[in-house]
Amino acid sequence: MQSTRTLRDRIFLVIKGLAMGAANKVPGVSGGVVAFVAGFYEEFIYSLQRVNKTAFKLLVNGRFKSFIQYINGRFLGLLIFGMVVSYFSVSKILDYLIVNYELYVWSAFFGMIIGSIYYISKDFGTWNRKTIAALILGASAGISISFLDPATENDNLFFVFFCGIISVSGMTLPGFSGSFILILLGNYVLLLVDSVNALYDTMADIFSGNFNFVKDAVRMRLLKVLGVFTLGSVAGLVSFSHLLNYILKHYKNITMATIVGFIIGSLGVVWPWKKTIYKTTEDGSYLLDSTGKQIIENYVRYFPEANTQTFLAIAYIVLGILVVLGLEWYGQRTRRIKS
Repeated sequence: MQSTRTLRDRIFLVIKGLAMGAANKVPGVSGGVVAFVAGFYEEFIYSLQRVNKTAFKLLVNGRFKSFIQYINGRFLGLLIFGMVVSYFSVSKILDYLIVNYELYVWSAFFGMIIGSIYYISKDFGTWNRKTIAALILGASAGISISFLDPATENDNLFFVFFCGIISVSGMTLPGFSGSFILILLGNYVLLLVDSVNALYDTMADIFSGNFNFVKDAVRMRLLKVLGVFTLGSVAGLVSFSHLLNYILKHYKNITMATIVGFIIGSLGVVWPWKKTIYKTTEDGSYLLDSTGKQIIENYVRYFPEANTQTFLAIAYIVLGILVVLGLEWYGQRTRRIKS
C-alpha cells in the first residue's frame, strides 16, 4: 500500500487530516465520511490494521524503516499530523463559528452529509433483501441515537478511557459521530473542549518558560484526563480498524449499506433548525458541569419560516453538497492522472 507520494499529495493528505479532525469534533459529523468521500477510507483502515504484533516486533528490534513501510507510516503520519493540527486550529475556528453562526455551520454540514449519501450510494448496485435490511437497520440506529438524552459529566479515568475507545469510532465508521456519542455520555465539553484547551494553554506556558501550571490542580487534572482519553482513542482506533478490515473483506455490501443507513440517520442530528435545551434545577436555574458550563439536555428541532435567514441557510446546504461533489471530482481526477 505504501507508494511514492509527490509534495502535492503530501500537502493534500495533511489537508484531509485537517478536515477529518475538524469533522470529528463537530457533533453529528463523522471524520470517516471525509475519508470515504475523499477516496482514502480503505487505505486508512488497511494501514491502521497493520499496527499489530509484527509491527511491534519491528519497532522493538529497531527496524524503524521496515516499521514505517509495514504500517504505511508516511500516509498515516501525514494524516494524523493534520488531525492533531486541526484540534488546535481548524477546530477552534469551528468552535467560534458554531457559537456565532450556528445555523449556517449546521446547514453546511447538513449539505455535506446529503452529498456524502449521494456519493456513497450512486455506484452501489447490489441492492437486495439483505442490503436493504442493513440500510434500514443502520438508519434506525442513527435516528435512535439522535433522540437519546445526554448523561452528566464523569471524569473517572476508566470511563474516560472507554470514552476514548467509543469516540474514535467516528474516524473508522462513516456516519457514526464520535463527538455526538461523547455528548450522550456527558463528556464532550470535558474531553474535546476543556482538556484540549488545557493542553493548548500548557504548551503556550512551556514555550514562554512559565512552569507554574504544575501547581494548578485543575490544569493537571485535565491533562491527566486528556492523556487517558488519548490512550483510549489509540486503542479504539487500532481495534476498530482490525474489525472493520475483516468486515469489509467478508461482508462489504452489507457493511456499505449499513454505513449509508448510519449517514441517513445522522441527518437528524445535524438538522440545522434546532434549539438547544439545557438541564435546569427545580427552581429554573441552569444545571452546570464541573467547569461551570451549562449541561445540554436535548435539542428541539423545528421547520423554518420563509425568511432571509432560512434562504441563506439553504444556500449553505447547497454549498455543502457542492463541497462533497468537488472532493469527488478531485478524487476521480487524481486517480485518472495516477493511472
